[in-house]
Amino acid sequence: MAASHKIAEEVVSVCRQAAAASLNAAVRQGNVLRITPDDADDVLLTADLHGDRRNFQKVVDVASLDSHPRRHLIVQEVCHGGPMYPAGNGCMSHLLLEDVARLKAEYPERVHFLMGNHELAELTDYPISKGGRLLNLLFRAGVNELYGPCADSVREAYMEFIRALPLAAWLGDSVFACHSIPETVDRKPFDREVFSRDLRGCDMIDGGELFRLVWGRDYRPENADAFANLIGAEVLVTGHEPCADGLQVPNPRQVIIDTCSANPRYLLMPLSSNGPVTQGRVLDHVQRLD
Repeated sequence: MAASHKIAEEVVSVCRQAAAASLNAAVRQGNVLRITPDDADDVLLTADLHGDRRNFQKVVDVASLDSHPRRHLIVQEVCHGGPMYPAGNGCMSHLLLEDVARLKAEYPERVHFLMGNHELAELTDYPISKGGRLLNLLFRAGVNELYGPCADSVREAYMEFIRALPLAAWLGDSVFACHSIPETVDRKPFDREVFSRDLRGCDMIDGGELFRLVWGRDYRPENADAFANLIGAEVLVTGHEPCADGLQVPNPRQVIIDTCSANPRYLLMPLSSNGPVTQGRVLDHVQRLD
């Protein structure tokens, strides 16, 4: 049985609240969050969650935002993955998207959700397949399964929320967190103005700047150095890459974490104004999600 019209309306409302909060957050500058010691004592950052509501709840419990009023929480990549509806024809990860929207609406200035490639794929209908199944269709089938005749309005509210997402976050002055980094920045120019200007349709399609940002899997040191130097970062913290142990260090600039692996991890990064942060210091603050 489909959810009631009233429940669907509540979901639409909370997604719209979350979208407005995302666009209007005090720490947002253009398409990037800049979280400084003036704004927070620390930041808890996850990587990919992919429909894992259990791990998300563990993250929320660890963050304990009410007990830590100067903590910010950043999550990423919730669409696609996780459990299926009983008939097996729809993905339930849209429920985690709603969970994140509710938390964003509850803590509009301290909870943030970064754009990932799977969210961009939903926004642009870019097909992603896994195991011979099209994840976009499974996502849409899940929304239809729960919301029936209200599915289109609910999905449009989801897209309004996704459209409002920031692309990256500065944790202090030295650490830059984003879903991934563009490929071949050392060989092909990347327009860093994508972080400050209005997004264009051409940014979101294959080969566009946003597409390059969230889909990249070029972990060469030369590429990481080129991107870090371009934006002025010392350390890059990303997700996107599955990590069996929840953590990879592919080069001297980059730290990759995974929050939906068999050994999920997160970063709890204290902020300070005591100079640049090194990769080693970032690694000291990567923790297991028990």
